[in-house]
Amino acid sequence: MKSSLLLLLLVCGFAAHCQIPVDAKAFDKKGGATVLVKGDALEVNWPTGKSNKGKMIFNLAQNGPLLTSIQVSKGGKYQVVGTGLQPEFVLTVGKRDLRSQNGWNIFFDKVPNKPFQAHRVSMSKRRAAVSSQGARTIVRIGELEAPNFSGSLEVTFYHGSPLFNIAAVMTTPVDSTAIIYDAGLVSQKPVWSKISWAATDNSFQSAAIGAADSSRNLAVKCRALVGETTGGSLAIFPAPHQYFYPLDEAFNLKFTWFGNNYRRLVPGYGLGIRQDLYGDRRYVPWFNAPPNTAQRLNFYCLLGSESAAPLLESVKQYTHQDTYVRLPGYKTMSSHFHNEYVMKAMLAGKAESGVPEFVRVFRGLGLDIVHLGEFHYTAHPKGPDEQRLKELEALFELCRTSSNESFLLLPGEEPNEFLGGHWLELFSKPVYWVMARDPEVPFVRPDAKYGKVYHVGDKNDMLALLQAEKGLAWTAHARTKGSVGFPDKYRDEAFFQSDRFMGAAWKPIPADLSQPRLGKRALDLLDDMNNWGLKKTMISEADLFTVTSENEMYAHLNVNYLQLPTLPKFADGWQPVLDAMQHGKFFSSTGEVLIPSFTVNGTGSGQTATLPNPTKADVAFELRWTFPMAFAEIISGDGQKVYRQRIELNSTTSFSQQTFRIPADLANRKWVRLEAWDVAANGAYTQTIYLHK
Repeated sequence: MKSSLLLLLLVCGFAAHCQIPVDAKAFDKKGGATVLVKGDALEVNWPTGKSNKGKMIFNLAQNGPLLTSIQVSKGGKYQVVGTGLQPEFVLTVGKRDLRSQNGWNIFFDKVPNKPFQAHRVSMSKRRAAVSSQGARTIVRIGELEAPNFSGSLEVTFYHGSPLFNIAAVMTTPVDSTAIIYDAGLVSQKPVWSKISWAATDNSFQSAAIGAADSSRNLAVKCRALVGETTGGSLAIFPAPHQYFYPLDEAFNLKFTWFGNNYRRLVPGYGLGIRQDLYGDRRYVPWFNAPPNTAQRLNFYCLLGSESAAPLLESVKQYTHQDTYVRLPGYKTMSSHFHNEYVMKAMLAGKAESGVPEFVRVFRGLGLDIVHLGEFHYTAHPKGPDEQRLKELEALFELCRTSSNESFLLLPGEEPNEFLGGHWLELFSKPVYWVMARDPEVPFVRPDAKYGKVYHVGDKNDMLALLQAEKGLAWTAHARTKGSVGFPDKYRDEAFFQSDRFMGAAWKPIPADLSQPRLGKRALDLLDDMNNWGLKKTMISEADLFTVTSENEMYAHLNVNYLQLPTLPKFADGWQPVLDAMQHGKFFSSTGEVLIPSFTVNGTGSGQTATLPNPTKADVAFELRWTFPMAFAEIISGDGQKVYRQRIELNSTTSFSQQTFRIPADLANRKWVRLEAWDVAANGAYTQTIYLHK
């Protein structure tokens, strides 16, 4: 027995000091990066642009931090930015409710109100591999472990940029699991001379650090922290949208941290990203983690050879300074905001002087058009008439005075009456209507003050109103939240079949870190509606309540780029906005990926393309992006099935654009559309092109 124990100790001791093998069979020596293995050190050099390079030295010995050195070149010489750093992850695991509503598409879940546990993810260096994928070099180190989770660490270097990604890729066999994670880089002693960030007012801030400084959580703009040394600086930040699971509010919940002994789980001094366990304290669903899916708990790093301030500006460029950029021939439009300014401010005698803060926030984001969803359970939609019409009058006045030659605020509501589920409406001008109608009350009556006033008592009245005023309606957060089962349950109804019912809206609900795209639930519905043979469109929606300058608005937002040469004036009505929405003359985006053009045989979205030879259709599109792209997909259907033609874009670099012409086999297809996604799961999707032989 003693001899067996001695042998086991000798083997374990040897394993702790022996060199682990590095599998480089999938590494392309001609791809632009170089790899050197020397003893326990694995060195990766990658091109960062303009003849500069980045260097990372991995420590493959069992003991010691993984990242021995991170360097960046300047003038042909390497500068050491950081040393002795360990990627750390805190995985918090809770229980998903898969029974009460709609399985993994649930939003109305309160995960932190149920038992959960937080675990520091442990690493044992048992294996290493280096591979190439286009203009990326990937280092994989195994293994990572947490209770019921296992996986490996992936570090991805993006050629042409000092950008890299660190990910704990982990799976669980346990069903009904919901997770969140915190992450960062940690050293035994402080590596950084100071930590810098953009405050919530966008001012540049810095803090000197000490070894004994306790960890602190910090509210910042642009979700980034920068550590600075004499050799340069390094920024840490999350995926701009993917990291933020859906909530009703966009509160800035201090999504970054720095200091010592984070959460009393991570010894040492570090900086990184974090999630608030309790979110906005409404419905807090966290991330889905279905069994055996590869969940990417990840963060991004950007290297700089200078001080923190210019590097932070470089980080901001990946999200256009958290704004939506101008695109010739398009106007930006965002929808579904329950700010409730009419009820909480105007009619409560608390209106702000001048332009309201929420309007200033929208304008600052680069939005041209904003569609509200006022009176969300706060007003008197069913009357009495005097009260209802007074509230509508205030809403129209708010929108009129907030609009100008460069910004259009549109009145709208989420009525949630008559049709089933939740839905939104938009008219092309102010329309007075009451959501109740007694038998003796006419559908429309003249009013000396308000003009025509409509009374709506059922779904038939609602359709008649939409037809009379050329309005649009669509399903909000389809198949989740208050629209579980919709629009499927009313797909055969006259109002849904009508051209007045536009379709549905997209928002990334649920969140799943194993998915390379956002909002699969809604995109699947768009394909279903196409296969139903209905010409429906899908705008993106925000579905947020409070809108303030302190909020983390950009992470929770998305935008529709409408094909509009000019912005309509409020006084003239905004019919061109509805026309673009109804006829598919737009694409939707998280902001980082743009699709300025998309055609099939020269025909654009919302139209019908003729295919003389469907097996050789000409699909052309232009993409513009900030993060390196991951892939695009030409998605089509034959009325029954959905087909996907994937275009790998792993040879792309940051901040570029390209026009593509892709031959596609669209035989027997009835429709086609396009999606494009980058490495951070930011993306864009077009509306549908219908096909005719």
